[in-house]
Amino acid sequence: MDPITTAIVAALASDLTKTAIKHSYNALKSAFKKKFGSDSDLVEAVNGLEKKPDSEGRKATLQEEVENTKVNDDPDILQLAQDLLNQLKDQPGGEQVITQTISHVKYAATSGTGTASIGNVTEHQASEGN
Repeated sequence: MDPITTAIVAALASDLTKTAIKHSYNALKSAFKKKFGSDSDLVEAVNGLEKKPDSEGRKATLQEEVENTKVNDDPDILQLAQDLLNQLKDQPGGEQVITQTISHVKYAATSGTGTASIGNVTEHQASEGN
């Protein structure tokens, strides 16, 4: 899952009553509205997911709109998403919310050609003691 979709899904799975999280979430959503308009498919996908945050179909729609708009190419919006993820990580259980959000993504198999790049991925692995 891309960082923007991950941030939104994780935020909706967390406690949006926390001031810092709510502020970061609203800043990201405001950036979408400013760049694409309040009636854009991307903003509508976020609004739809807010109504049903557990809907896998709505998560997939959001991810599709993030890809269609190429919003992941905007460094300012990526920074807002990262700020939101950082706020979520700082909350008790926040890392678990983010990890769970990422691990419950289902990808559909498609065919085609092209180039793909993945950025802002961090992997943590526990070391084994002898």
